[in-house]
Amino acid sequence: MAKTKRDYYEILGVDRSASVEEIRKAYRKLAFELHPDRNASDGAADKFKEVKEAYEVLSDAEKRAAYDRFGHAADGRAAPGFEGFGGFGFEDVFESFFGAATSAGRRQRVQRGADLRLDIQIAFEEAVFGGEKEITVEKQVSCERCSGRGVEPGSEPIRCLRCNGTGEIRRAHQSIFGQFVNVSLCDRCGGEGQVIADPCKECSGQGRVRAKRTLRLTIPAGIDDDAQLRLSGEGEPAPRGGMAGNLYVVVHVEPHRYMRRQGNDLLLDLPINVAQAALGDEVEIPTLDGPTTIRIPAGTQSGRVVRLRGKGVPYLREAGRGDLQVRLKVAVPTELSKEQRELFRKLAATFDRSAMPQENKGFFEKVKDAFGV
Repeated sequence: MAKTKRDYYEILGVDRSASVEEIRKAYRKLAFELHPDRNASDGAADKFKEVKEAYEVLSDAEKRAAYDRFGHAADGRAAPGFEGFGGFGFEDVFESFFGAATSAGRRQRVQRGADLRLDIQIAFEEAVFGGEKEITVEKQVSCERCSGRGVEPGSEPIRCLRCNGTGEIRRAHQSIFGQFVNVSLCDRCGGEGQVIADPCKECSGQGRVRAKRTLRLTIPAGIDDDAQLRLSGEGEPAPRGGMAGNLYVVVHVEPHRYMRRQGNDLLLDLPINVAQAALGDEVEIPTLDGPTTIRIPAGTQSGRVVRLRGKGVPYLREAGRGDLQVRLKVAVPTELSKEQRELFRKLAATFDRSAMPQENKGFFEKVKDAFGV
């Protein structure tokens, strides 16, 4: 004899009117107590699976509504012989047994137009500081002659004779379980329940025509490459009325001449000569806010970073900006004049010419050296 499944509300120990939060709290408590990693007693694993199954159903609004109506038969697993209902929704099963008139709720279908994608290129500075930009998109728009209805002005659609205005075709099937009704969209009216006898001459009854539209796009400061912006309702309209789709604008950022982006920081490689590295200097560098001067400390090694706070990219959802990191790269000259070569020879004579491999120090030794410990 098949084992009868317990009520999901009883398993979790909650009322049938329990909120989602109450169901979640009950599940967490039971899952903590019964989890196989914590509870090795006999039957704990089966109880844990039972609690998990109950939570998966009752925490999902659609599954819970179906369970409240049909009990365990809603998932087609509890009652033997109900596995063969593939292709029939709950409404069809309910209607075949109880004669419920569910077609009225399905007759009013809200159609939605197609979404569109547009790729655009913007300058590096536009991505950093944001702004307004005009974009042009070619798409389907509502026909002005018929206001998107698809019929000639002054005329009206007529009721579809094939489905008698319901938008559905119903076919009865007899099986060992009784009579079932299979419901499908009417192939003549497309489920709308009406047909156009006098189509609009401008759009040929489609309710839409192709045209170019100019839109204004707001680019948020700090937007990154390949980011996507959504313009709600700017996609294509649904045929003969309904909700329009969305336009998704994919932004591609052109590279900067000198800088590159790393999160909200900007990176700038700045070559300096050996004299500037050894003696120090003050040099002017470009930033996105205009030229500024930085100081190069004496004895600078190649790879040293000078950080300019607040000169980077604005944060998208909070105040402030990242930094500009200037990496100093000591450029060794490859071509020297006669005078420069002589000067380098004189300089070289003052240095120790012995060369020894650098000692490989651990992390803590490097910390001690850095702090002079």
